[in-house]
Amino acid sequence: MQKIIKKIVDNLALLVVAIGILGAWRPETLTWVGPYVSWMLGVVMFGMGMTLKVEDFQRVLQHPKEVAIGVGAQFIIMPLVALALVKVFVLPPELAIGVILVGTCPGGTASNVIAYLAKGDVALSVSMTMTTTLLAPIVTPALTYFLAGAWIDISFTAMMISIAQMVLAPVILGLLVHHFMADTTKKIMPAMPLVSVICIVLLVGCVVALSASKLATVGLTMAAIVILHNAFGLALGFTAAKLLHMDARKARTVAIEVGMQNSGMAASLAVMYFNPAAALPGAIFSVWHNVSGSLVANFCVRQDNREAPEEPAPAYNN
Repeated sequence: MQKIIKKIVDNLALLVVAIGILGAWRPETLTWVGPYVSWMLGVVMFGMGMTLKVEDFQRVLQHPKEVAIGVGAQFIIMPLVALALVKVFVLPPELAIGVILVGTCPGGTASNVIAYLAKGDVALSVSMTMTTTLLAPIVTPALTYFLAGAWIDISFTAMMISIAQMVLAPVILGLLVHHFMADTTKKIMPAMPLVSVICIVLLVGCVVALSASKLATVGLTMAAIVILHNAFGLALGFTAAKLLHMDARKARTVAIEVGMQNSGMAASLAVMYFNPAAALPGAIFSVWHNVSGSLVANFCVRQDNREAPEEPAPAYNN
């Protein structure tokens, strides 16, 4: 059973592409998901919370400088890159707000897996994801209000409450379940990756279905913007970390964490508060950052193998 679950989880990007095609071809098959979007994101965040331990919070306090650099890069680089792309491509308000939302959201949980595959600092990755997620109820609506207020009316308080309900509360609940119900956690955890994948796939499919009529005209533009947003996040995240004297392993971790957003949260907020088309950037980002993350991980591993000293040839006596 675990092999089947792992196979499904490993093919998340393909599943998201498939459900996206279905949503665009037959929107009526997935629009029913709309009212449940916030609940599905809550389930994903609950699963994230169940992976956390009290020691993760202690790690943040033990290495505050590294975490602060990563969190600062996350909430400075991605929002500003989003704003620049919106200006350069002269996007209409309903798409501009979607790109801004992707930029102002915290790091995504997939970044922890990619950091592991890239031989990065997984502890730092988890600490960054956890910290940006806990800050999201305040930082995300504040940045969105500041950067996107010119395009659309935004209720700071309503968005803050929604993020607290969808993200913060489930993460804390998952942490508490892990801490106080360890035996139950062991039984539930093997199935949680599959549950999370189902929720993410349905969420993306719903977003595509709700904005299917717009996809044909803006799909390629949004794909280009998402790829650029992700690429700048990865490159500038790495550059910022190196400029602040972090070693290569930690710098690649910061790059991955900055470049990979909680795009499911961005799509959910867009569906709840704005035009369904505003959720398109988040949906496309959900697919692309898993693809680019895997490519980055493979590149990092190959780079390490090139730089590793070769084993000396064994000496043979004739």
